[in-house]
Amino acid sequence: MSLDFVSSFKRWLAQQNKANRYCLLISADPDALASAMALRKLLRQKVQRVDIRHINEITRPDNLAMIRYLRIPTSPWRAEDAQEYSHFGLLDSQPTHHSAFASYTYSLVVDHHPDEEIAQFLRSDAYCLVRKGIGATSTILTRLIKGTGQRPGPLLATALLYGIRTDTASFERSGGEEDLKAYHWLFKYANAALLRRICRSEYLRAWLPLFARAFRSLKDCPGNGAHASLNEVKNADLLVSIADFFTKVHGLRWIAVSGVVEKKIVVIFRGDGARDVGQMAKQCFGGLGQGGGHRNLARAEFLLNVVPDNIKPAEFVHQKLAGYHVLRKREEGA
Repeated sequence: MSLDFVSSFKRWLAQQNKANRYCLLISADPDALASAMALRKLLRQKVQRVDIRHINEITRPDNLAMIRYLRIPTSPWRAEDAQEYSHFGLLDSQPTHHSAFASYTYSLVVDHHPDEEIAQFLRSDAYCLVRKGIGATSTILTRLIKGTGQRPGPLLATALLYGIRTDTASFERSGGEEDLKAYHWLFKYANAALLRRICRSEYLRAWLPLFARAFRSLKDCPGNGAHASLNEVKNADLLVSIADFFTKVHGLRWIAVSGVVEKKIVVIFRGDGARDVGQMAKQCFGGLGQGGGHRNLARAEFLLNVVPDNIKPAEFVHQKLAGYHVLRKREEGA
């Protein structure tokens, strides 16, 4: 990772003043929460106010544990609160990733996902730092913390450590030399007991019947894959947790877990990299709504009314997955 961005960040930071009121918008997950916590530390001595606001409902136990034990001051975003802020920052995401983000012009964007067309969402003096070869936004913020001569306290170090750990799947899914360097540097300052407590907070007891439903619904798919369906669920975070659980099943190369969330069908993909689940999500469901992601993890969403009346949503998803693999087999045999 080039060190040039540290110098440019320092110059941008030096231009901030006490009249500025910042809102750091995130779609809350461990990497986004940790990154926002770090940027808040960097900004708060320079500006009048820095608030962390999340656009999504936080239901995953590890996220809730992280907020609680690491004292992360985040609150739900409300569009009517926009007038309270003079500047907006966006972390671990880009304005095109969610309709709630696309309503504002940003003074700061820091992300590790592939570049998108975001120039129209940036102020003329904005600082935009997108490093798509990095495993986690927390790695970038760690470099900024270190590069500005600061040291993270135990809570921030633990947050950044967990952010890197989750987004790289403990370096099994992604991550490189810079992520490893950041991880080792943070480990000196982190609270190991708090980290263990957060890592163990993976499931809610109320979810267990839904896990049982997923197990009963499990159907094999070509390519050593499987599909599990849950029908209606309150939040897609449950689908993510179940999909992550299935990655631990020996011999299962990829998994798709589907459910109906507020009149939308959501499909969460996880894989071992042998088959590109990002392409699978895009080709199976991209034409119906949104679909795509990385080689190891992906997501698709489309409206429930797309499904014909004579077929159940779970069966519709399964047919699309099966059809994709039939097409792939034909292409590979051509």
